[in-house]
Amino acid sequence: MHVKKGDKVKVITGKDKGKTGVILKALPKKDRVIVEGVNIVKKHAKPSQDNPQGGIIEMEAPIHVSNVMIIDPKTGEPTRISYKFEDGKKVRIAKKSGAVLD
Repeated sequence: MHVKKGDKVKVITGKDKGKTGVILKALPKKDRVIVEGVNIVKKHAKPSQDNPQGGIIEMEAPIHVSNVMIIDPKTGEPTRISYKFEDGKKVRIAKKSGAVLD
């Protein structure tokens, strides 16, 4: 996957197109990510130890990783990613500015 937990991304397609947020969780086996404040769904929850009141709660649902682009730290625009080996480690590099993302 081209994104990791903690990356700032922009949604490029779908109902939340144009929104930006931080990746809260990456699900690489399903090719999905959970982005803060994006793809909000309502879930009906029974009363439990964590939520004694129960009721309807709003939470983020996963979106496909192909629908997000990482935001370049220098320019603040969405960018593609390339990979390069530096000091024996594989690092991600922003295509627009050439900045190292890791």
